[in-house]
Amino acid sequence: MSDERDDHRAPAADDHPDSERARPRPRTTDPLELGFTPRKPVPWLAPFLLISTGIRTLLAILFGAYLDKRELQNAFGDDIFRQAGPDGGLWLDYVADLGDGFNATYSIAYLLAQPELTVNGHRLPRAQTLVMGGDQVYPSAAYAEYENRCKGPYQAALPLTPPDRPTLFAVPGNHDWYDGLTAFLRLFVRSRDRNFAGWRTGQSRSYFAVELPAGWWLLGVDDQSGSYLDDPQLAYFDEVARRLGPESKVILAAPSPTWIKAADSPTAYDSIDYFIRTIIDPTGARVRLLLSGDLHHYARYAGPDRQLITCGGGGAYLYPTHKLPERIEVPPRDTLARRASRTQPYDLVARYPDAARSRRYGWGIFARLPFRNPGFTTLLGILHTLLMLAMAGATANWGDSTNQRLFSVPLVLMVLVTVAAAVLFAKPPNANGKRHVRNWLLGVSHGVAQVALAAGATWVWLALPFYEWPWPLPAVAAAVVYGPVIGLVASQVVAAYLLVAGSFGVNVNELFAGQGIEDSKSFLRLRIDPDGTLTIYPIGVDRVSRDWQVNPDQSPTASWLTPKTRLAPHLSEPPIVLP
Repeated sequence: MSDERDDHRAPAADDHPDSERARPRPRTTDPLELGFTPRKPVPWLAPFLLISTGIRTLLAILFGAYLDKRELQNAFGDDIFRQAGPDGGLWLDYVADLGDGFNATYSIAYLLAQPELTVNGHRLPRAQTLVMGGDQVYPSAAYAEYENRCKGPYQAALPLTPPDRPTLFAVPGNHDWYDGLTAFLRLFVRSRDRNFAGWRTGQSRSYFAVELPAGWWLLGVDDQSGSYLDDPQLAYFDEVARRLGPESKVILAAPSPTWIKAADSPTAYDSIDYFIRTIIDPTGARVRLLLSGDLHHYARYAGPDRQLITCGGGGAYLYPTHKLPERIEVPPRDTLARRASRTQPYDLVARYPDAARSRRYGWGIFARLPFRNPGFTTLLGILHTLLMLAMAGATANWGDSTNQRLFSVPLVLMVLVTVAAAVLFAKPPNANGKRHVRNWLLGVSHGVAQVALAAGATWVWLALPFYEWPWPLPAVAAAVVYGPVIGLVASQVVAAYLLVAGSFGVNVNELFAGQGIEDSKSFLRLRIDPDGTLTIYPIGVDRVSRDWQVNPDQSPTASWLTPKTRLAPHLSEPPIVLP
Protein backbone atom coordinates (compact mmCIF):
# COMPACT_ATOMS: atom_id res chain seq x y z
CA MET A 1 0.00 0.00 0.00
CA SER A 2 1.52 3.29 -1.05
CA ASP A 3 1.77 6.30 1.20
CA GLU A 4 -1.37 8.27 1.79
CA ARG A 5 -2.00 11.23 -0.47
CA ASP A 6 -3.01 14.65 0.77
CA ASP A 7 -5.13 16.23 -1.95
CA HIS A 8 -4.39 19.70 -0.64
CA ARG A 9 -0.75 19.44 -1.70
CA ALA A 10 0.88 21.79 -4.22
CA PRO A 11 0.24 20.92 -7.89
CA ALA A 12 2.63 18.33 -9.24
CA ALA A 13 4.68 19.03 -12.31
CA ASP A 14 2.50 16.87 -14.53
CA ASP A 15 -0.75 18.51 -13.41
CA HIS A 16 -2.29 20.55 -16.16
CA PRO A 17 -2.89 24.17 -15.14
CA ASP A 18 -6.48 25.29 -15.23
CA SER A 19 -5.80 27.75 -18.04
CA GLU A 20 -4.96 24.88 -20.41
CA ARG A 21 -8.31 23.17 -19.95
CA ALA A 22 -10.51 26.25 -19.57
CA ARG A 23 -13.35 26.51 -22.06
CA PRO A 24 -14.41 29.93 -23.29
CA ARG A 25 -17.33 31.23 -21.27
CA PRO A 26 -20.53 30.93 -23.31
CA ARG A 27 -22.36 34.06 -24.42
CA THR A 28 -25.62 32.17 -25.03
CA THR A 29 -27.20 28.87 -24.01
CA ASP A 30 -26.51 27.39 -27.44
CA PRO A 31 -25.04 23.87 -27.14
CA LEU A 32 -22.18 24.84 -29.47
CA GLU A 33 -21.09 27.46 -26.97
CA LEU A 34 -21.79 25.36 -23.89
CA GLY A 35 -19.77 22.45 -25.26
CA PHE A 36 -22.51 19.95 -24.43
CA THR A 37 -26.17 19.40 -25.24
CA PRO A 38 -28.60 19.87 -22.32
CA ARG A 39 -30.90 16.85 -22.30
CA LYS A 40 -34.55 16.49 -21.42
CA PRO A 41 -35.51 14.01 -18.69
CA VAL A 42 -35.30 10.39 -19.77
CA PRO A 43 -38.72 9.06 -20.91
CA TRP A 44 -38.47 5.93 -18.81
CA LEU A 45 -41.52 4.18 -20.30
CA ALA A 46 -40.40 4.69 -23.91
CA PRO A 47 -40.68 1.25 -25.60
CA PHE A 48 -37.18 1.17 -27.05
CA LEU A 49 -35.70 2.38 -23.78
CA LEU A 50 -37.57 -0.30 -21.83
CA ILE A 51 -36.29 -2.94 -24.23
CA SER A 52 -32.70 -1.67 -24.26
CA THR A 53 -32.61 -1.26 -20.47
CA GLY A 54 -33.99 -4.77 -20.06
CA ILE A 55 -31.32 -6.13 -22.40
CA ARG A 56 -28.57 -4.26 -20.57
CA THR A 57 -29.81 -5.55 -17.23
CA LEU A 58 -29.96 -9.10 -18.59
CA LEU A 59 -26.46 -8.81 -20.03
CA ALA A 60 -25.18 -7.37 -16.76
CA ILE A 61 -26.66 -10.37 -14.91
CA LEU A 62 -25.47 -13.00 -17.42
CA PHE A 63 -22.08 -11.59 -18.36
CA GLY A 64 -21.26 -9.26 -15.47
CA ALA A 65 -18.36 -11.44 -14.38
CA TYR A 66 -16.86 -11.29 -17.88
CA LEU A 67 -17.24 -7.50 -18.09
CA ASP A 68 -15.96 -6.92 -14.55
CA LYS A 69 -12.93 -4.61 -14.71
CA ARG A 70 -12.38 -4.58 -10.95
CA GLU A 71 -9.92 -7.49 -11.07
CA LEU A 72 -7.79 -5.47 -13.50
CA GLN A 73 -7.72 -2.54 -11.08
CA ASN A 74 -5.25 -4.44 -8.93
CA ALA A 75 -2.62 -2.93 -11.25
CA PHE A 76 -3.89 0.59 -10.53
CA GLY A 77 -2.75 2.80 -7.68
CA ASP A 78 -3.63 1.73 -4.16
CA ASP A 79 -3.52 5.12 -2.51
CA ILE A 80 -5.24 6.10 0.70
CA PHE A 81 -6.28 9.72 0.50
CA ARG A 82 -6.49 12.41 3.14
CA GLN A 83 -8.91 15.33 3.16
CA ALA A 84 -8.87 18.18 5.67
CA GLY A 85 -9.81 21.84 5.60
CA PRO A 86 -7.56 24.71 6.62
CA ASP A 87 -9.22 24.90 10.05
CA GLY A 88 -8.62 21.23 10.81
CA GLY A 89 -12.23 20.31 10.04
CA LEU A 90 -13.90 19.51 6.72
CA TRP A 91 -17.01 20.30 4.69
CA LEU A 92 -18.21 17.37 2.57
CA ASP A 93 -21.06 17.12 0.06
CA TYR A 94 -22.91 13.96 -0.97
CA VAL A 95 -25.03 13.75 -4.13
CA ALA A 96 -26.29 10.72 -6.06
CA ASP A 97 -28.44 9.79 -9.07
CA LEU A 98 -27.61 12.97 -10.91
CA GLY A 99 -27.19 12.52 -14.66
CA ASP A 100 -30.75 12.85 -15.96
CA GLY A 101 -32.56 15.92 -17.31
CA PHE A 102 -30.61 19.19 -17.39
CA ASN A 103 -32.96 21.31 -15.28
CA ALA A 104 -32.85 19.05 -12.23
CA THR A 105 -29.22 17.98 -12.60
CA TYR A 106 -27.94 21.52 -13.11
CA SER A 107 -30.09 22.95 -10.32
CA ILE A 108 -28.30 20.69 -7.84
CA ALA A 109 -24.89 21.15 -9.48
CA TYR A 110 -25.38 24.93 -9.32
CA LEU A 111 -26.10 24.80 -5.58
CA LEU A 112 -23.13 22.52 -4.92
CA ALA A 113 -20.84 24.91 -6.78
CA GLN A 114 -21.82 28.14 -5.03
CA PRO A 115 -19.22 29.57 -2.61
CA GLU A 116 -21.82 29.56 0.17
CA LEU A 117 -25.44 28.62 0.80
CA THR A 118 -27.70 30.04 3.48
CA VAL A 119 -30.21 27.36 4.43
CA ASN A 120 -32.70 27.87 7.26
CA GLY A 121 -30.37 30.41 8.82
CA HIS A 122 -27.28 28.17 8.55
CA ARG A 123 -24.36 29.51 6.53
CA LEU A 124 -22.87 26.54 4.72
CA PRO A 125 -19.68 27.12 2.70
CA ARG A 126 -18.91 25.11 -0.42
CA ALA A 127 -17.58 21.67 0.46
CA GLN A 128 -13.92 20.82 0.08
CA THR A 129 -14.88 17.24 -0.83
CA LEU A 130 -17.70 16.08 -3.10
CA VAL A 131 -18.88 12.47 -3.16
CA MET A 132 -21.01 11.24 -6.05
CA GLY A 133 -22.86 8.22 -4.76
CA GLY A 134 -23.73 6.32 -7.94
CA ASP A 135 -25.67 6.47 -11.21
CA GLN A 136 -23.84 9.50 -12.49
CA VAL A 137 -25.58 9.09 -15.85
CA TYR A 138 -28.85 7.81 -17.32
CA PRO A 139 -30.03 5.73 -19.06
CA SER A 140 -26.79 4.13 -20.30
CA ALA A 141 -23.12 4.55 -19.52
CA ALA A 142 -22.22 5.87 -22.98
CA TYR A 143 -19.44 8.45 -22.85
CA ALA A 144 -21.55 10.98 -24.80
CA GLU A 145 -24.30 10.66 -22.19
CA TYR A 146 -21.80 11.31 -19.41
CA GLU A 147 -20.71 14.47 -21.25
CA ASN A 148 -24.24 15.79 -21.85
CA ARG A 149 -26.02 14.69 -18.69
CA CYS A 150 -23.28 14.80 -16.05
CA LYS A 151 -19.92 16.36 -16.82
CA GLY A 152 -21.34 19.14 -18.99
CA PRO A 153 -23.78 20.46 -16.36
CA TYR A 154 -21.10 20.25 -13.65
CA GLN A 155 -18.63 22.04 -15.92
CA ALA A 156 -21.17 24.82 -16.36
CA ALA A 157 -21.71 24.97 -12.59
CA LEU A 158 -18.02 25.15 -11.62
CA PRO A 159 -15.95 25.82 -14.76
CA LEU A 160 -12.51 26.02 -13.11
CA THR A 161 -10.94 24.80 -9.91
CA PRO A 162 -11.27 27.47 -7.18
CA PRO A 163 -8.37 28.25 -4.82
CA ASP A 164 -9.54 25.74 -2.18
CA ARG A 165 -9.20 22.95 -4.82
CA PRO A 166 -12.24 20.78 -3.95
CA THR A 167 -11.84 17.06 -4.60
CA LEU A 168 -14.32 14.60 -6.11
CA PHE A 169 -14.76 10.91 -5.33
CA ALA A 170 -17.36 8.74 -7.10
CA VAL A 171 -19.03 5.40 -6.41
CA PRO A 172 -20.32 3.53 -9.50
CA GLY A 173 -24.02 2.60 -9.53
CA ASN A 174 -25.81 0.06 -11.67
CA HIS A 175 -26.18 2.45 -14.62
CA ASP A 176 -22.45 3.21 -14.48
CA TRP A 177 -21.87 -0.54 -14.75
CA TYR A 178 -23.82 -1.06 -17.99
CA ASP A 179 -20.61 -0.78 -20.05
CA GLY A 180 -18.46 -2.61 -17.53
CA LEU A 181 -17.20 0.69 -16.00
CA THR A 182 -15.35 1.77 -19.16
CA ALA A 183 -16.68 5.34 -19.27
CA PHE A 184 -16.70 5.65 -15.47
CA LEU A 185 -12.99 4.84 -15.27
CA ARG A 186 -12.21 7.29 -18.07
CA LEU A 187 -13.90 10.11 -16.18
CA PHE A 188 -13.18 9.49 -12.51
CA VAL A 189 -10.08 7.29 -12.42
CA ARG A 190 -7.40 9.16 -14.34
CA SER A 191 -3.62 9.22 -14.27
CA ARG A 192 -3.31 12.70 -15.81
CA ASP A 193 -5.42 15.85 -15.98
CA ARG A 194 -7.16 14.72 -12.82
CA ASN A 195 -10.07 17.09 -13.06
CA PHE A 196 -13.83 16.77 -13.43
CA ALA A 197 -15.06 20.28 -14.23
CA GLY A 198 -13.85 22.40 -11.28
CA TRP A 199 -13.32 19.42 -8.97
CA ARG A 200 -10.08 17.46 -8.79
CA THR A 201 -10.60 13.71 -9.18
CA GLY A 202 -9.04 11.87 -6.29
CA GLN A 203 -9.48 8.12 -6.61
CA SER A 204 -7.25 5.56 -8.30
CA ARG A 205 -9.86 2.77 -8.49
CA SER A 206 -13.64 2.44 -8.64
CA TYR A 207 -13.57 2.32 -4.82
CA PHE A 208 -11.65 4.45 -2.37
CA ALA A 209 -10.63 5.18 1.21
CA VAL A 210 -10.28 8.72 2.52
CA GLU A 211 -8.95 9.69 5.94
CA LEU A 212 -10.98 12.60 7.28
CA PRO A 213 -10.34 14.82 10.30
CA ALA A 214 -10.68 13.73 13.92
CA GLY A 215 -10.65 9.98 13.37
CA TRP A 216 -13.35 9.88 10.71
CA TRP A 217 -12.92 7.77 7.56
CA LEU A 218 -14.87 7.72 4.30
CA LEU A 219 -14.94 4.37 2.51
CA GLY A 220 -16.60 4.00 -0.91
CA VAL A 221 -17.28 0.43 -2.04
CA ASP A 222 -18.07 -1.00 -5.47
CA ASP A 223 -20.22 -4.14 -5.28
CA GLN A 224 -20.91 -4.43 -9.04
CA SER A 225 -24.64 -3.77 -8.92
CA GLY A 226 -25.18 -5.88 -5.82
CA SER A 227 -23.13 -8.82 -7.06
CA TYR A 228 -20.11 -9.21 -4.78
CA LEU A 229 -16.94 -7.54 -3.52
CA ASP A 230 -13.95 -8.66 -5.58
CA ASP A 231 -10.73 -9.97 -4.06
CA PRO A 232 -8.48 -7.01 -5.04
CA GLN A 233 -11.00 -4.66 -3.45
CA LEU A 234 -11.08 -6.67 -0.24
CA ALA A 235 -7.27 -6.76 -0.22
CA TYR A 236 -7.20 -2.97 -0.66
CA PHE A 237 -9.54 -2.45 2.28
CA ASP A 238 -7.60 -4.99 4.36
CA GLU A 239 -4.67 -2.59 4.09
CA VAL A 240 -6.94 0.34 4.91
CA ALA A 241 -8.15 -1.51 8.00
CA ARG A 242 -4.60 -1.56 9.35
CA ARG A 243 -5.01 2.17 9.94
CA LEU A 244 -8.34 1.87 11.73
CA GLY A 245 -8.68 1.45 15.46
CA PRO A 246 -11.25 1.63 18.26
CA GLU A 247 -11.31 5.43 18.02
CA SER A 248 -12.06 5.40 14.28
CA LYS A 249 -15.50 6.32 12.99
CA VAL A 250 -16.51 5.28 9.47
CA ILE A 251 -18.80 6.75 6.84
CA LEU A 252 -19.56 3.98 4.35
CA ALA A 253 -20.78 5.02 0.87
CA ALA A 254 -22.56 2.15 -0.89
CA PRO A 255 -24.11 2.11 -4.38
CA SER A 256 -27.56 1.02 -3.17
CA PRO A 257 -29.64 1.18 0.04
CA THR A 258 -29.61 -2.57 0.47
CA TRP A 259 -30.92 -2.16 4.02
CA ILE A 260 -34.25 -1.17 2.43
CA LYS A 261 -34.11 -3.53 -0.55
CA ALA A 262 -33.52 -6.47 1.76
CA ALA A 263 -37.20 -6.31 2.68
CA ASP A 264 -38.00 -7.68 -0.80
CA SER A 265 -34.71 -9.48 -1.49
CA PRO A 266 -33.27 -10.79 1.80
CA THR A 267 -29.78 -11.39 0.41
CA ALA A 268 -29.40 -7.81 -0.86
CA TYR A 269 -27.59 -6.62 2.28
CA ASP A 270 -25.18 -9.55 2.46
CA SER A 271 -22.24 -7.89 0.67
CA ILE A 272 -22.31 -4.81 2.89
CA ASP A 273 -22.76 -6.94 5.98
CA TYR A 274 -19.78 -9.09 4.97
CA PHE A 275 -17.65 -5.97 4.42
CA ILE A 276 -18.50 -4.49 7.81
CA ARG A 277 -18.17 -7.81 9.63
CA THR A 278 -14.84 -8.90 8.13
CA ILE A 279 -13.04 -5.62 7.34
CA ILE A 280 -14.20 -2.99 9.82
CA ASP A 281 -15.48 -4.75 12.94
CA PRO A 282 -12.21 -6.59 13.72
CA THR A 283 -10.43 -3.21 14.02
CA GLY A 284 -12.81 -1.97 16.71
CA ALA A 285 -13.86 0.93 14.46
CA ARG A 286 -17.54 1.84 14.30
CA VAL A 287 -19.62 2.43 11.18
CA ARG A 288 -21.61 5.47 12.27
CA LEU A 289 -23.16 6.36 8.93
CA LEU A 290 -24.18 4.45 5.82
CA LEU A 291 -24.88 6.58 2.73
CA SER A 292 -26.48 5.56 -0.53
CA GLY A 293 -28.41 6.81 -3.50
CA ASP A 294 -30.24 4.61 -6.05
CA LEU A 295 -33.68 5.39 -4.62
CA HIS A 296 -34.37 8.94 -5.73
CA HIS A 297 -35.45 10.58 -2.50
CA TYR A 298 -34.20 11.36 0.99
CA ALA A 299 -34.86 8.94 3.83
CA ARG A 300 -33.13 8.39 7.17
CA TYR A 301 -33.34 5.33 9.39
CA ALA A 302 -31.90 5.65 12.89
CA GLY A 303 -30.60 2.74 14.95
CA PRO A 304 -28.85 2.31 18.28
CA ASP A 305 -25.45 3.52 17.04
CA ARG A 306 -25.78 4.03 13.29
CA GLN A 307 -27.64 6.17 10.77
CA LEU A 308 -28.77 4.76 7.41
CA ILE A 309 -29.38 7.55 4.89
CA THR A 310 -30.64 7.31 1.33
CA CYS A 311 -30.13 10.51 -0.62
CA GLY A 312 -30.63 9.96 -4.35
CA GLY A 313 -32.05 13.36 -5.23
CA GLY A 314 -29.30 14.63 -7.51
CA GLY A 315 -31.39 14.93 -10.66
CA ALA A 316 -33.15 11.70 -11.59
CA TYR A 317 -36.94 11.28 -11.43
CA LEU A 318 -38.44 11.33 -7.95
CA TYR A 319 -39.02 7.99 -6.23
CA PRO A 320 -41.90 7.80 -3.71
CA THR A 321 -41.44 7.91 0.04
CA HIS A 322 -44.93 6.94 1.21
CA LYS A 323 -44.30 3.19 0.70
CA LEU A 324 -41.14 3.06 2.80
CA PRO A 325 -41.32 0.66 5.75
CA GLU A 326 -41.58 2.42 9.09
CA ARG A 327 -39.18 -0.04 10.71
CA ILE A 328 -36.56 -2.37 9.26
CA GLU A 329 -34.24 -4.98 10.72
CA VAL A 330 -30.65 -5.00 9.51
CA PRO A 331 -29.47 -7.57 8.62
CA PRO A 332 -32.92 -9.06 7.88
CA ARG A 333 -33.84 -12.13 9.89
CA ASP A 334 -34.40 -14.37 6.85
CA THR A 335 -30.87 -14.11 5.46
CA LEU A 336 -27.87 -16.28 6.20
CA ALA A 337 -25.86 -13.21 7.22
CA ARG A 338 -27.84 -12.92 10.45
CA ARG A 339 -26.05 -16.02 11.74
CA ALA A 340 -22.88 -13.97 11.94
CA SER A 341 -24.24 -10.46 12.50
CA ARG A 342 -26.66 -9.37 15.17
CA THR A 343 -29.92 -7.99 13.81
CA GLN A 344 -30.62 -4.39 14.82
CA PRO A 345 -33.90 -2.46 14.50
CA TYR A 346 -33.93 0.85 12.62
CA ASP A 347 -36.81 3.32 12.58
CA LEU A 348 -37.73 5.67 9.76
CA VAL A 349 -37.30 9.09 11.36
CA ALA A 350 -37.29 11.44 8.34
CA ARG A 351 -38.11 11.49 4.63
CA TYR A 352 -38.30 14.02 1.85
CA PRO A 353 -40.72 14.61 0.31
CA ASP A 354 -43.06 13.70 3.14
CA ALA A 355 -45.55 10.87 2.76
CA ALA A 356 -48.53 13.15 2.08
CA ARG A 357 -46.77 14.99 -0.74
CA SER A 358 -45.49 11.71 -2.15
CA ARG A 359 -49.07 10.36 -2.34
CA ARG A 360 -50.20 13.54 -4.08
CA TYR A 361 -47.43 13.15 -6.60
CA GLY A 362 -48.76 9.68 -7.40
CA TRP A 363 -52.05 11.11 -8.67
CA GLY A 364 -50.15 13.11 -11.28
CA ILE A 365 -49.69 9.94 -13.31
CA PHE A 366 -52.90 10.59 -15.28
CA ALA A 367 -51.69 13.90 -16.70
CA ARG A 368 -47.98 13.13 -17.01
CA LEU A 369 -47.91 9.56 -18.35
CA PRO A 370 -49.08 10.17 -21.95
CA PHE A 371 -47.14 13.38 -22.47
CA ARG A 372 -43.86 12.44 -20.76
CA ASN A 373 -43.83 9.10 -22.61
CA PRO A 374 -45.31 9.66 -26.10
CA GLY A 375 -43.64 6.51 -27.42
CA PHE A 376 -45.40 4.43 -24.79
CA THR A 377 -48.76 5.99 -25.70
CA THR A 378 -48.04 5.27 -29.38
CA LEU A 379 -47.23 1.65 -28.57
CA LEU A 380 -50.53 1.31 -26.71
CA GLY A 381 -52.33 2.81 -29.71
CA ILE A 382 -50.73 0.29 -32.08
CA LEU A 383 -51.52 -2.64 -29.78
CA HIS A 384 -55.15 -1.58 -29.38
CA THR A 385 -55.56 -0.93 -33.10
CA LEU A 386 -54.43 -4.49 -33.80
CA LEU A 387 -56.78 -5.73 -31.09
CA MET A 388 -59.67 -3.80 -32.62
CA LEU A 389 -58.94 -5.17 -36.08
CA ALA A 390 -58.85 -8.69 -34.68
CA MET A 391 -62.12 -8.23 -32.79
CA ALA A 392 -63.80 -6.49 -35.71
CA GLY A 393 -62.69 -9.27 -38.04
CA ALA A 394 -64.20 -11.84 -35.68
CA THR A 395 -67.50 -10.07 -34.97
CA ALA A 396 -68.36 -8.13 -38.12
CA ASN A 397 -68.82 -9.04 -41.74
CA TRP A 398 -65.74 -7.52 -43.32
CA GLY A 399 -66.38 -9.07 -46.70
CA ASP A 400 -64.30 -11.56 -48.60
CA SER A 401 -61.47 -9.27 -49.63
CA THR A 402 -58.17 -11.12 -49.68
CA ASN A 403 -56.38 -8.02 -48.40
CA GLN A 404 -58.70 -7.80 -45.41
CA ARG A 405 -58.31 -11.48 -44.58
CA LEU A 406 -54.53 -11.17 -44.74
CA PHE A 407 -54.64 -8.04 -42.58
CA SER A 408 -56.71 -9.71 -39.89
CA VAL A 409 -54.85 -10.70 -36.73
CA PRO A 410 -55.86 -13.85 -34.85
CA LEU A 411 -57.96 -12.63 -31.96
CA VAL A 412 -56.85 -15.25 -29.46
CA LEU A 413 -53.19 -14.49 -30.13
CA MET A 414 -53.70 -10.75 -29.61
CA VAL A 415 -55.61 -11.29 -26.36
CA LEU A 416 -52.86 -13.56 -25.05
CA VAL A 417 -50.16 -11.07 -26.04
CA THR A 418 -52.02 -8.26 -24.26
CA VAL A 419 -52.55 -10.18 -21.02
CA ALA A 420 -49.00 -11.60 -21.06
CA ALA A 421 -47.55 -8.10 -21.54
CA ALA A 422 -49.58 -6.80 -18.59
CA VAL A 423 -48.40 -9.68 -16.38
CA LEU A 424 -44.76 -9.09 -17.31
CA PHE A 425 -45.22 -5.38 -16.61
CA ALA A 426 -46.28 -6.19 -13.02
CA LYS A 427 -42.72 -7.10 -12.14
CA PRO A 428 -40.95 -6.96 -8.75
CA PRO A 429 -39.00 -3.79 -7.93
CA ASN A 430 -35.64 -5.40 -8.74
CA ALA A 431 -34.35 -8.22 -10.87
CA ASN A 432 -33.77 -10.52 -7.89
CA GLY A 433 -37.12 -9.79 -6.26
CA LYS A 434 -39.80 -12.41 -5.85
CA ARG A 435 -43.09 -12.39 -7.72
CA HIS A 436 -45.83 -12.51 -5.13
CA VAL A 437 -49.45 -13.46 -5.67
CA ARG A 438 -50.36 -9.79 -5.83
CA ASN A 439 -48.04 -9.33 -8.82
CA TRP A 440 -49.86 -12.04 -10.75
CA LEU A 441 -53.34 -10.91 -9.74
CA LEU A 442 -52.69 -7.26 -10.54
CA GLY A 443 -51.00 -8.15 -13.83
CA VAL A 444 -53.85 -10.36 -14.99
CA SER A 445 -56.44 -7.80 -13.87
CA HIS A 446 -54.65 -5.09 -15.83
CA GLY A 447 -54.54 -7.31 -18.92
CA VAL A 448 -58.26 -8.08 -18.62
CA ALA A 449 -59.00 -4.36 -18.24
CA GLN A 450 -57.10 -3.60 -21.44
CA VAL A 451 -58.96 -6.37 -23.30
CA ALA A 452 -62.27 -5.05 -21.98
CA LEU A 453 -61.34 -1.57 -23.18
CA ALA A 454 -60.53 -3.01 -26.60
CA ALA A 455 -63.90 -4.80 -26.74
CA GLY A 456 -65.82 -1.65 -25.82
CA ALA A 457 -63.81 0.47 -28.24
CA THR A 458 -64.39 -2.07 -31.02
CA TRP A 459 -68.15 -1.91 -30.41
CA VAL A 460 -68.01 1.88 -30.72
CA TRP A 461 -65.86 1.70 -33.85
CA LEU A 462 -68.24 -0.73 -35.56
CA ALA A 463 -71.08 1.69 -34.89
CA LEU A 464 -69.24 4.33 -36.90
CA PRO A 465 -69.25 4.43 -40.70
CA PHE A 466 -65.49 3.99 -41.13
CA TYR A 467 -65.44 0.21 -41.47
CA GLU A 468 -67.95 0.34 -44.37
CA TRP A 469 -65.65 2.46 -46.49
CA PRO A 470 -63.91 0.81 -49.46
CA TRP A 471 -60.72 -1.03 -48.60
CA PRO A 472 -58.06 0.09 -47.54
CA LEU A 473 -59.75 3.21 -46.16
CA PRO A 474 -60.95 1.43 -42.96
CA ALA A 475 -57.35 0.50 -42.11
CA VAL A 476 -56.17 4.05 -42.83
CA ALA A 477 -58.94 5.49 -40.64
CA ALA A 478 -58.04 3.05 -37.87
CA ALA A 479 -54.39 4.15 -37.98
CA VAL A 480 -55.09 7.89 -38.24
CA VAL A 481 -58.17 8.26 -36.02
CA TYR A 482 -58.62 5.20 -33.85
CA GLY A 483 -54.97 4.62 -32.94
CA PRO A 484 -54.16 8.01 -31.40
CA VAL A 485 -57.47 8.23 -29.52
CA ILE A 486 -57.38 4.72 -28.11
CA GLY A 487 -53.70 5.11 -27.25
CA LEU A 488 -54.52 8.10 -25.07
CA VAL A 489 -57.46 6.30 -23.44
CA ALA A 490 -55.39 3.16 -22.87
CA SER A 491 -52.66 5.25 -21.23
CA GLN A 492 -55.23 6.38 -18.68
CA VAL A 493 -56.09 2.73 -17.97
CA VAL A 494 -52.37 2.11 -17.42
CA ALA A 495 -52.24 5.18 -15.15
CA ALA A 496 -55.18 3.88 -13.11
CA TYR A 497 -53.53 0.48 -12.88
CA LEU A 498 -50.25 2.01 -11.69
CA LEU A 499 -52.03 4.03 -9.03
CA VAL A 500 -53.89 0.96 -7.74
CA ALA A 501 -50.88 -1.35 -8.03
CA GLY A 502 -48.68 1.19 -6.27
CA SER A 503 -50.94 1.07 -3.24
CA PHE A 504 -50.10 -2.66 -3.01
CA GLY A 505 -46.37 -2.06 -3.48
CA VAL A 506 -46.32 -3.23 -7.10
CA ASN A 507 -44.91 -1.10 -9.96
CA VAL A 508 -44.15 1.69 -7.49
CA ASN A 509 -41.08 2.59 -9.52
CA GLU A 510 -43.05 2.76 -12.79
CA LEU A 511 -45.73 4.91 -11.13
CA PHE A 512 -43.12 7.61 -10.58
CA ALA A 513 -40.69 6.87 -13.43
CA GLY A 514 -43.60 7.31 -15.84
CA GLN A 515 -44.09 10.83 -14.53
CA GLY A 516 -40.45 11.93 -14.62
CA ILE A 517 -40.95 14.33 -11.70
CA GLU A 518 -38.06 16.79 -11.67
CA ASP A 519 -38.88 18.53 -8.39
CA SER A 520 -38.21 17.59 -4.75
CA LYS A 521 -34.48 17.09 -5.20
CA SER A 522 -31.93 16.71 -2.42
CA PHE A 523 -28.29 16.42 -1.40
CA LEU A 524 -26.30 16.35 1.84
CA ARG A 525 -23.79 18.82 3.21
CA LEU A 526 -21.75 17.40 6.08
CA ARG A 527 -19.44 19.16 8.50
CA ILE A 528 -16.73 17.45 10.54
CA ASP A 529 -15.49 19.75 13.29
CA PRO A 530 -11.92 19.52 14.56
CA ASP A 531 -13.26 17.96 17.76
CA GLY A 532 -14.82 15.09 15.77
CA THR A 533 -18.47 16.18 15.81
CA LEU A 534 -20.23 15.31 12.55
CA THR A 535 -23.22 17.45 11.55
CA ILE A 536 -25.39 16.42 8.60
CA TYR A 537 -27.45 19.07 6.81
CA PRO A 538 -30.03 17.34 4.55
CA ILE A 539 -30.89 19.91 1.89
CA GLY A 540 -34.06 19.75 -0.20
CA VAL A 541 -35.20 21.77 -3.20
CA ASP A 542 -38.97 21.79 -3.67
CA ARG A 543 -38.83 23.16 -7.20
CA VAL A 544 -35.91 23.09 -9.63
CA SER A 545 -35.35 25.87 -12.13
CA ARG A 546 -36.75 25.55 -15.66
CA ASP A 547 -35.33 28.81 -17.06
CA TRP A 548 -31.67 29.75 -17.22
CA GLN A 549 -29.71 32.79 -18.28
CA VAL A 550 -26.06 33.51 -18.94
CA ASN A 551 -24.37 34.64 -15.74
CA PRO A 552 -23.37 38.32 -15.90
CA ASP A 553 -20.54 37.50 -13.48
CA GLN A 554 -17.64 36.66 -15.79
CA SER A 555 -15.14 35.59 -13.14
CA PRO A 556 -13.43 32.27 -14.06
CA THR A 557 -15.02 30.13 -11.33
CA ALA A 558 -18.52 31.63 -11.55
CA SER A 559 -21.26 29.37 -12.90
CA TRP A 560 -21.95 29.87 -16.59
CA LEU A 561 -25.72 29.88 -16.14
CA THR A 562 -27.91 31.21 -13.35
CA PRO A 563 -31.60 30.51 -12.66
CA LYS A 564 -34.04 33.22 -13.68
CA THR A 565 -36.08 32.35 -10.61
CA ARG A 566 -33.99 31.97 -7.48
CA LEU A 567 -33.60 28.44 -6.16
CA ALA A 568 -34.80 28.04 -2.57
CA PRO A 569 -32.93 25.23 -0.80
CA HIS A 570 -34.14 24.30 2.68
CA LEU A 571 -33.42 21.68 5.32
CA SER A 572 -35.44 18.51 4.87
CA GLU A 573 -35.15 17.98 8.63
CA PRO A 574 -33.13 19.65 11.41
CA PRO A 575 -29.36 19.00 11.31
CA ILE A 576 -28.32 15.54 12.52
CA VAL A 577 -25.41 15.63 14.97
CA LEU A 578 -23.21 12.58 15.53
CA PRO A 579 -20.65 13.06 18.32
